[in-house]
Amino acid sequence: EVQLVESGGGLVQPGGSLRLSCAASGFTFSMSWVRQAPGKGLEWVSTIDRGGSSTSYADSVKGRFTISRDNAKNTLYLQMNNLKPEDTAVYYCANPKGVRGQGTQVTVSS
Repeated sequence: EVQLVESGGGLVQPGGSLRLSCAASGFTFSMSWVRQAPGKGLEWVSTIDRGGSSTSYADSVKGRFTISRDNAKNTLYLQMNNLKPEDTAVYYCANPKGVRGQGTQVTVSS
């Protein structure tokens, strides 16, 4: 059974940074970050391929967020810079089969 555990969320001021981590059992796929803002549906944020050489981003985060992975540690990361209030959401890591973790809350507020 695949298990995904996100961490690293918190409260940060606009313009600040956070790095999210996702510890995974079963790490052989491409991996993604998705988020859900209060009262809204799931939004895709970013995807990285199995080897870590190909990445893609939603337009809303392009140039501010960086996805990466350490296959030796079975860990996925999301470096988030220049955070905006509209980035406030619960962030989940997900595999291509739709398995997600419990999520980590990111709140951007002054």
